[in-house]
Amino acid sequence: MQKLGEYIKKQFPIFSRRVNGHPLVYLDNASTSQKPRAVIDAVSEYYATMNANIHRGIHTLSEEATDRYEQSRTRVARFLNAASPSEIVFTRGCTESINLVAATWAASAIKRTDRILVSALEHHANLVPWQELARVKRARLDIIPLTPGLALDEKKYRELLSYKPKLVCLTAQSNVLGSIPPLRRMIRQAHAVGARVLVDAAQSAGHSKTNVHFLGCDFLVFSAHKMLGPTGVGVLYAKKEILETMPPYQFGGDMVEIVEPRHSTYRSAPWRFEAGTPNIAGIIAFAAAIDFLESVGFDAIQTHDADLLSHARSVFGSYPHVRLFHPEGESNSMLSFAVDGVHPHDIATVFDVSGIAIRSGLHCAEPLVRLLGVEATARMSFYLYNTRSDIDRAARALEKVFKVFQLPFTKRRS
Repeated sequence: MQKLGEYIKKQFPIFSRRVNGHPLVYLDNASTSQKPRAVIDAVSEYYATMNANIHRGIHTLSEEATDRYEQSRTRVARFLNAASPSEIVFTRGCTESINLVAATWAASAIKRTDRILVSALEHHANLVPWQELARVKRARLDIIPLTPGLALDEKKYRELLSYKPKLVCLTAQSNVLGSIPPLRRMIRQAHAVGARVLVDAAQSAGHSKTNVHFLGCDFLVFSAHKMLGPTGVGVLYAKKEILETMPPYQFGGDMVEIVEPRHSTYRSAPWRFEAGTPNIAGIIAFAAAIDFLESVGFDAIQTHDADLLSHARSVFGSYPHVRLFHPEGESNSMLSFAVDGVHPHDIATVFDVSGIAIRSGLHCAEPLVRLLGVEATARMSFYLYNTRSDIDRAARALEKVFKVFQLPFTKRRS
């Protein structure tokens, strides 16, 4: 696994730089991933050889750009095992994908006194839109709680399902704990009471195989930038029979079929949801990111992630003043922690002095972090270019934290 990370790291130009005099160690992958040369080249190729708008021109550049853009849609559909490329909508990110569903399907389907069910693991992007919709519609927002072991409480989930919610929103992997809920089972249970299910796959899509047919979800959302792709590119998958009933999300050019002075008709899905000029270069380059990930293989990526997480838990768990937040059940690719008496922002600052990038704060999941009983956490999140050596360097930075804040750091005996 160490060799895999070292081999892959060579294909990422950013790792040739130094930060504060040290070789860069990047452990903030849950926030955004770094980009391989293949993705950077794909962005450059578009601007250097075919820069034109799509769907509108009949000249060569426009037709080439349109073909590559739609090839990316087909590539994403194959990546997800969707039934058709027409089930794939491109957005600016995972957050916009969720808001699209909230503003279209959910705005029509959710009525007064209906229930929306979300989990306590959710990122703000899969919580705040539902809070607002519930407020506007006077619907009820229920939260699936956690067990004392920080796993979703499936008994309470079944109890909440008995109230027959219209919509269930679930993360595929927590961005704070790395926990992985039993999605397929939970989706089946939700469908049994007539609910639709939206899955936030922002954290999982770049780490494990995502098969929407196997999961059976009605909606699934994720972003390119967390899985080696460019920023500003998101995906909404929706079952075709649902997508075709949804009204447009935004209005303007390219999403229209016929425009008259006082009336317009709209294109079929998915194009009716893609108003204006999209991030053409980013969407084209996203296909290169998927190609890169699949060339490595998701089985290898998951094994690598698990090895790094195990090593990080072992190393960081050996210090008496460090509290690790890791859940019961399946989890992967990240570790949140706290140090007694030291704010996580100070931890991240000391790490940065050593050239190590980690995250600190609430991670856009404030209710979950508050449940942990802390004001914030520090978080290391791993990806295919990380190595055990990166974690060992992070441990040495942790010892600097102890020195700065005058904490003893004698390790626990194993």
